[in-house]
Amino acid sequence: MLYVALFIMWKNYYLIHIQYLGYRFHGWAKQPRVKTLHEMVDKTFRFIFDGKSFKTLGSSRTDAMVSADEMAFELFTQAPVSCNEMLSLLNDNFPPDLRALSVEEVDASFNIINSPRTKEYVYLFASGEKAHPFASPHLYTFKEELDIELMKEGAKLFEGKHNFRQYCSQPKENGQFEREISYSRIEKNDVMTASFFPEQTWAYHVHSKGFLRNQVRLMMGQLYELGKGSITLNDVQKSLNGEPAPHFTYIAPASGLLLKKIHFKTDRQ
Repeated sequence: MLYVALFIMWKNYYLIHIQYLGYRFHGWAKQPRVKTLHEMVDKTFRFIFDGKSFKTLGSSRTDAMVSADEMAFELFTQAPVSCNEMLSLLNDNFPPDLRALSVEEVDASFNIINSPRTKEYVYLFASGEKAHPFASPHLYTFKEELDIELMKEGAKLFEGKHNFRQYCSQPKENGQFEREISYSRIEKNDVMTASFFPEQTWAYHVHSKGFLRNQVRLMMGQLYELGKGSITLNDVQKSLNGEPAPHFTYIAPASGLLLKKIHFKTDRQ
């Protein structure tokens, strides 16, 4: 009801897909005195609409320095706009590290908060020798040589329904910590390549309808702990069964995390 009441004045609704390099931004959500992606998006619309009313609402909150290959937000307006013209105007006015991919008209029944059905994240990483500095906005290099095969086994343990309380930053007492992970695998990186990347890089792929605060980075952090021998596969399994296990506190650095895609119920694939 709050969602309906908040947007009862709007007559036109648009789903806009974007991609961005998050390295210089303090995450998606607006915050005082720091540069955020939502504020940059709204600043662009304020210029485009030149005083006309609008509202934007994001589908996901990425952390500081986290990038997105495909994220989305909803635009609400009182007057209709041309989707093709809006796409062109956004890309003419967005900064170089932010790009609009598509603009699609939706109806009032579309709710961007409840409609996402699957979020795909990827964590890009390497291990061993320190990588070229140019790689730092895209992947993280762990200094230890890691047991990748063991990490692959650990990643599969996350699949299915589990209690992820240990994989949530600042959990609330009444929080809902059960989540279902539909895909959790470590694979050779074919998501992104560059001449300055290390010779061997890896991608941790994880898909779910929803994630807890810092969940993916905590999961990646424990796979790192597993790979360097600090914990065992049994420790990971215990943490998912609600049994006593090592207290997982290591959060993998944000720069390796990429929001790969959000699938919506309106997608035509």
